Amino acid sequence: MSQAQQGSGAQPRVRRMQRPNPTPKAGRNLPAAIAVGLAMLFAVLGGLLFLPLGFVVVTTTFAAMGAWEIFRALEVSGTRIPIVPVMTGTVAMPISAYFGGLESLLFAMLLSSVAVLLWRSIESAEGSARSIFGGVFTLAWVPFLISFAVLPLHATGGATPVGLYEDGVVPQGAWQIVTLLLLVVSNDTFGYLVGASLGRHPMAPKISPKKSWEGFAGSVAGAMVIGVLASIFLLDKPWWVGVALAVGMVAAATAGDLAESMVKRELGIKDMSSVLPGHGGIMDRLDSIVFASPAAFILFAAFART
Repeated sequence: MSQAQQGSGAQPRVRRMQRPNPTPKAGRNLPAAIAVGLAMLFAVLGGLLFLPLGFVVVTTTFAAMGAWEIFRALEVSGTRIPIVPVMTGTVAMPISAYFGGLESLLFAMLLSSVAVLLWRSIESAEGSARSIFGGVFTLAWVPFLISFAVLPLHATGGATPVGLYEDGVVPQGAWQIVTLLLLVVSNDTFGYLVGASLGRHPMAPKISPKKSWEGFAGSVAGAMVIGVLASIFLLDKPWWVGVALAVGMVAAATAGDLAESMVKRELGIKDMSSVLPGHGGIMDRLDSIVFASPAAFILFAAFART
């Protein structure tokens, strides 16, 4: 994933940007990054294909860890968000999306935002505006956006399963999520490989100096191959649907990557945390997915009748 810029100050539990980098060219410990990435992918796909509620639990756990990382990063910068309503909303949104669909997700986001406002209103007025804004921002950035990855599993025509899929048949919505994940992973993998070896022209040097236009081209090309294969063999759609999905996912994932880099630059940190070897924090893994999830939901809806 992308790397942030020069930071300032040092605080416990937040990895600062002046920390020596053992892999300056690639920007990460490649073996550790691959091992952690594959372990996360297999865990997610295992729940998705065999136990849908397990996938929701994994997604909710990642969202909660991401929200906690943002809470700690904002706390270092002097902004303390109301963590209780934020974490409650973070847990509620993916579950609401799974059992209630889009309307329930929107309602959960609204209630969570109101809860942040009310919770903060009973505390001191000092810094309340920044605290409320930070809380709502965290809710919108992580749990709300990532819950769009759960929406395809909501059974609009029948009961949403609590256990295994009915008759053991994996629904189309699950294959849509698999395609989303494969495209996000291919975006990161091909972009990293091409950018690390051929990258010469920075895409956004003031935000993420290691992200290059060559890497972006590699992401698009690699994702197109994966998208075409997924479209034909997983989604039973024409090949050009895979091309459109690939372009949309790479654009959304890159935007999410750059957005997190801007946040980290503003906060003066390198990674949100160091919980994942070779990756940094959970948000350094979720940054692409949170933007790609709503984009995928919209594109799948647009191609539903194709």
